Amino acid sequence: MCLSVPAKIVEINGEMARVAVGETIVNASLQMLDDVEIGDYVLLHTGFALQKISAADAAETLALFEELEEINKEMDREEQSKKI
Repeated sequence: MCLSVPAKIVEINGEMARVAVGETIVNASLQMLDDVEIGDYVLLHTGFALQKISAADAAETLALFEELEEINKEMDREEQSKKI
Protein backbone atom coordinates (compact mmCIF):
# COMPACT_ATOMS: atom_id res chain seq x y z
CA MET A 1 0.00 0.00 0.00
CA CYS A 2 1.24 3.48 -0.83
CA LEU A 3 0.74 6.65 1.16
CA SER A 4 0.40 10.04 -0.41
CA VAL A 5 0.17 13.25 1.58
CA PRO A 6 -1.51 16.56 0.80
CA ALA A 7 0.93 19.27 -0.21
CA LYS A 8 0.37 22.89 -1.18
CA ILE A 9 2.17 24.24 -4.24
CA VAL A 10 4.20 27.30 -3.29
CA GLU A 11 6.39 27.69 -6.39
CA ILE A 12 6.38 26.31 -9.94
CA ASN A 13 9.40 26.10 -12.23
CA GLY A 14 8.57 24.19 -15.42
CA GLU A 15 7.71 20.59 -14.55
CA MET A 16 8.96 20.95 -10.97
CA ALA A 17 7.36 22.59 -7.99
CA ARG A 18 8.23 23.47 -4.42
CA VAL A 19 5.45 22.22 -2.19
CA ALA A 20 4.66 22.64 1.49
CA VAL A 21 4.00 19.51 3.51
CA GLY A 22 3.13 21.03 6.85
CA GLU A 23 6.02 23.39 7.54
CA THR A 24 8.47 21.45 5.37
CA ILE A 25 9.19 22.55 1.79
CA VAL A 26 10.14 19.80 -0.69
CA ASN A 27 10.58 19.44 -4.44
CA ALA A 28 7.88 17.69 -6.43
CA SER A 29 7.60 16.63 -10.03
CA LEU A 30 4.52 17.90 -11.87
CA GLN A 31 5.06 15.60 -14.86
CA MET A 32 1.89 13.62 -14.09
CA LEU A 33 -0.41 16.66 -13.83
CA ASP A 34 -1.75 19.41 -16.02
CA ASP A 35 -3.34 22.67 -14.98
CA VAL A 36 -1.89 23.24 -11.52
CA GLU A 37 -1.18 26.65 -10.06
CA ILE A 38 0.51 28.11 -7.02
CA GLY A 39 -1.84 27.63 -4.08
CA ASP A 40 -3.32 24.37 -5.38
CA TYR A 41 -3.17 21.23 -3.26
CA VAL A 42 -1.86 17.95 -4.64
CA LEU A 43 -1.35 14.45 -3.33
CA LEU A 44 2.40 13.87 -3.08
CA HIS A 45 4.06 10.45 -3.20
CA THR A 46 7.82 9.83 -3.46
CA GLY A 47 8.43 13.26 -4.97
CA PHE A 48 5.62 13.12 -7.53
CA ALA A 49 2.41 15.13 -7.47
CA LEU A 50 -0.14 12.45 -8.37
CA GLN A 51 -3.47 14.23 -8.24
CA LYS A 52 -4.89 17.68 -7.64
CA ILE A 53 -7.25 17.85 -4.64
CA SER A 54 -9.47 20.50 -3.11
CA ALA A 55 -8.36 22.59 -0.16
CA ALA A 56 -11.22 21.06 1.84
CA ASP A 57 -10.04 17.50 1.12
CA ALA A 58 -6.47 18.47 2.01
CA ALA A 59 -7.61 20.01 5.32
CA GLU A 60 -9.70 16.95 6.18
CA THR A 61 -6.80 14.58 5.47
CA LEU A 62 -4.33 16.69 7.44
CA ALA A 63 -6.76 16.80 10.37
CA LEU A 64 -6.96 13.00 10.30
CA PHE A 65 -3.15 12.79 10.31
CA GLU A 66 -3.05 15.08 13.36
CA GLU A 67 -5.66 12.92 15.11
CA LEU A 68 -3.60 9.80 14.42
CA GLU A 69 -0.50 11.52 15.77
CA GLU A 70 -2.33 12.36 19.00
CA ILE A 71 -3.53 8.76 19.32
CA ASN A 72 0.05 7.54 18.86
CA LYS A 73 1.31 9.97 21.50
CA GLU A 74 -1.35 8.78 23.95
CA MET A 75 -0.44 5.16 23.29
CA ASP A 76 3.23 5.99 23.90
CA ARG A 77 2.35 7.70 27.20
CA GLU A 78 0.30 4.68 28.28
CA GLU A 79 3.14 2.32 27.36
CA GLN A 80 5.65 4.43 29.28
CA SER A 81 3.43 4.53 32.37
CA LYS A 82 3.24 0.70 32.37
CA LYS A 83 7.05 0.48 32.45
CA ILE A 84 7.32 2.56 35.61
